[in-house]
Amino acid sequence: MRMYDIIMKKRNGLALTKEEINFMVEGYTKGEIPDYQMSALMMAIYFKGMTEEETFALTMAMAYSGDIIDLSKIEGLKADKHSTGGVGDKTSLVLGPMVAACKVPIAKMAGRGLGHTGGTIDKLESFPGLSTSFTNQEFIDYVNQIGIAIIGLPGVINVSARALASHALSIFGDHSDVYACRQTGFAMLCSGGVQEVMDLTPVAHCAAIKGSVPFINFFDGFRTSHELQKIEMWDYEDLKDMVDMEAIDRFRRHALNPEHPCQRGSAQNPDIFFQAREACNPYYDAIPAIVEECMDKVNKKIGTDYKLFNYYGAPDAEKVIVAMGSVCETIDETIDYLMKSGEKVGVIKVRLYRPFSAKHLIQAIPSTVKQISVLDRTKEPGALGEPLYLDVVAALKDSEFKDIPVYSGRYGLGSKDTTPAQIIAVYENTEKKKFTIGIEDDVTNLSLPIGKNPNTTPESTISCKFWGLGADGTVGANKN
Repeated sequence: MRMYDIIMKKRNGLALTKEEINFMVEGYTKGEIPDYQMSALMMAIYFKGMTEEETFALTMAMAYSGDIIDLSKIEGLKADKHSTGGVGDKTSLVLGPMVAACKVPIAKMAGRGLGHTGGTIDKLESFPGLSTSFTNQEFIDYVNQIGIAIIGLPGVINVSARALASHALSIFGDHSDVYACRQTGFAMLCSGGVQEVMDLTPVAHCAAIKGSVPFINFFDGFRTSHELQKIEMWDYEDLKDMVDMEAIDRFRRHALNPEHPCQRGSAQNPDIFFQAREACNPYYDAIPAIVEECMDKVNKKIGTDYKLFNYYGAPDAEKVIVAMGSVCETIDETIDYLMKSGEKVGVIKVRLYRPFSAKHLIQAIPSTVKQISVLDRTKEPGALGEPLYLDVVAALKDSEFKDIPVYSGRYGLGSKDTTPAQIIAVYENTEKKKFTIGIEDDVTNLSLPIGKNPNTTPESTISCKFWGLGADGTVGANKN
């Protein structure tokens, strides 16, 4: 079954079968069907319409496309309420209790962070004592006890890092969008692989709750977000053990309430603005220790060794790379390959990027280091260096490593591949203080010369090459 055939069928005014609609919804939610194909189908549906049978099949396919909460333990007939729409919509707050008073249980799941539209969850969180973060069982119990419950999600934004448009649009991956958020006040936590996303996402949520600071939990777009990989899943009981319920209570007590009013969102003049802006410093100063504590809880649960900065490589390494994201997996493989021939190399993986903890970075650096290369997956034209490089240089300034040469490199813009041969070139580079890898720069001559690409794949790995004839559908067919 191909999405192309489904689009053509609907464009010709024919009804889609239940199987075709299920294929379309499942493929799109898994990321196997691209946006442009879904847009083409939506346009065809707009002009040709759908039968009642198609509408029913689409509704059921969408209803079962995500995680499903079993509400069978809620007594009797139960109801949900779809969004009414509109800016400042308050219908759920009025209609929900009215329906519940008529003995119809309301089990509503709603989104949060809806910006200027002001979602139901955003309104409810302004009242102390009203919780919107429950386990599935708590959610069901509350509906049975009081007739209504509305549940939402914590204040963490999970970001699949992508390129920002510059001289041209690019839909592919790098870190330019994440770096652009540095002044927003969000703390930033980085995962380097699919399993790490599973392991570190609870760290972002727990730290956001305890530290009263919002988090961007990011990982590489496409390279990580679209990787098909087997992982070990968290158990919800283990996750519940790590949550600081006292911190949740503090958050609720701090919410807006007419019984103890406070002023927020004011306009301030020069006499007070600067002072108030600095008042948030203690919250950000405390975040590294809070994240470290949350990581220790994860490590204790699943036997890992996550730190704010993780070191991998020779204990007496002389050449060290500092990087974050999926490139660290390539660097790990390259280090294993080089160490077999006696090379003293290593990598420092940045987990907590904001707030940037100089103390923890310095603790991760081997005392034997003679050269440090920082890899950034972005470009800031006109700057003395890229963001991570500047952070590292500032962190080393008053440390025992202040005289160690630090090199600044760019890689992977717009999802450009990074290979072991390029990583070897970084370790061997002693001439270019600023460099690029992955391209041939014949304009400003910043690129490093690349040698033969070594085979760093573990011996037990089976590699396959798929050949496809035709155009549209080849990628999707290979994934299957």
